[in-house]
Amino acid sequence: MLLASVLALAACGSAEARQARRARTITVRGSDTMVILAQRWAQAYMDAHPGIAIQVSGGGSGTGVAALLNGTTDLANASRELRESEREQLRERRGTEPLVLRVAIDAVAVYVHEDSPIRALDVPTVRRLFRGRVDGWSALGGPDAPIVLYSRENNSGTYAYFKEAVLDRHDFAAEAQSLPGTAAVIHAVSRDLGGIGYGGIGYGEGVRAIAIAPAPGAEAVLPSPEATVSGAYPLARHLQVVLAGPPEGPLADYLRWLLSDAGQAVVEDVGFFPLPGPVRAEELAKLPEAR
Repeated sequence: MLLASVLALAACGSAEARQARRARTITVRGSDTMVILAQRWAQAYMDAHPGIAIQVSGGGSGTGVAALLNGTTDLANASRELRESEREQLRERRGTEPLVLRVAIDAVAVYVHEDSPIRALDVPTVRRLFRGRVDGWSALGGPDAPIVLYSRENNSGTYAYFKEAVLDRHDFAAEAQSLPGTAAVIHAVSRDLGGIGYGGIGYGEGVRAIAIAPAPGAEAVLPSPEATVSGAYPLARHLQVVLAGPPEGPLADYLRWLLSDAGQAVVEDVGFFPLPGPVRAEELAKLPEAR
């Protein structure tokens, strides 16, 4: 009888220890655009909070939301809006109302080779390019060279955003090359004088982002911090984290930190744009107060 009691207590203690470890581990999965930012956030937070472990992986916004649906991640990073069908699935499977927090601002830049003479395009022209409706760069004042399209994979939030905001939900050209992350798109364009691609502004080394006009004849705007935060740049978007429901304990503490001055400083260091004060206040109001 005594032995059974001891074993029961040991099992209980072991279960409690496992639960405590789980409570101190935060899993993050999703957007490849956000993966470097998420890793930098995680490292900075763990340095200041040694008792917390944060595990970060990419795979795309859709992959992160799927993991949230399956209960295999605490946070899903998303570089696109959460779809209504995904909200409904989360409500049904997890039994709670999903929570979406804006955590940074990004500009989806359109990149060309640094030696390309193309400096600016309007959105309808970019749409025609990525639908395969422009025969060559000479039609746009560029060299007599073929256009090579570099895109993202279809589980990417950046792909989904670009398809809706630029292609007006039309399909990409069949010849567009799908690559597994913005860094891969940048690398490909940097090695191809006829290349054009798109991706987050935090990945722009080695290529040149062109100015974008919302319509023919309108002013073309570069994705500068000021233009992006103000909304003057037409392809500005919020980067978001998605939760299955209201956060508690260490998870809530971590989310508050993301929206703090320290967390937003990491956003700027990585190359994205911090949230304006009023937006940060709106997002913080969605979280429980600090204990």
